[in-house]
Amino acid sequence: MGMKKTIQIDGKDVVFKASAAIPRIYRLKFQRDIYKDLRLLEKAVGESDEKESGPDLFSLEMFENIAYIMAKHADPKAVPDSPEEWLDEFNTFSIYQVLPEIIKLWGLNIQTEAESKKNFAEVSGR
Repeated sequence: MGMKKTIQIDGKDVVFKASAAIPRIYRLKFQRDIYKDLRLLEKAVGESDEKESGPDLFSLEMFENIAYIMAKHADPKAVPDSPEEWLDEFNTFSIYQVLPEIIKLWGLNIQTEAESKKNFAEVSGR
């Protein structure tokens, strides 16, 4: 299941998917916690200015990894097996344009999961 969103990157439509599997897939691929990384990334991007140098290299790499995992999850056959190969498909890739959309998608996914759990509890009498 999960939620999907199409975002245009460098003139190409890219589908991203958020689901309960994302934290596990991200952890297995990168040995990191996506929740912590998203918080760090939001803070880093919020503190930087698009006109200046932007976020540090570590934050940029986290963003690329999160975007890659969500794109691979949406279309496993079309997305290459490494973030480097996937990123090589684009000329430009603005963190300031794509990250807010990915965060919105992730937020909608979490909201949907919370509502499902609440509805299940009401129906089951828990």
